[in-house]
Amino acid sequence: QVQLVESGGGLVQAGGSLRLSCAASGRIVNINAMGWYRQAPGNQRELVAYITSGGRTVYADSVKGRFTISGDLAKKTVYLQMNRLKPEDAAVYYCNVDRYGYEDWGQGTQVTVSS
Repeated sequence: QVQLVESGGGLVQAGGSLRLSCAASGRIVNINAMGWYRQAPGNQRELVAYITSGGRTVYADSVKGRFTISGDLAKKTVYLQMNRLKPEDAAVYYCNVDRYGYEDWGQGTQVTVSS
């Protein structure tokens, strides 16, 4: 059974920083990418950033220059360093593992940004 455990969410003032962590366990092979999505109330879940097994990173335009994704897919871990947070970054953040078309999701971690 695959399990993704996220941590690092919380409450921060606008302009502050948080670091999210995700560790996957269980029988996971052939990881194509690991990444982060977020969903704010009333909105659809959206991509924040992902990193591929080859080390390529992709970011949503809204977080470029502020967020940095890193990780070791061989160790099934991924991190998201979030700097200069804005109130519009507030959401539940979900860790995602892409196994070439099959996806696994974490339970989500809440990020709240006060203005």
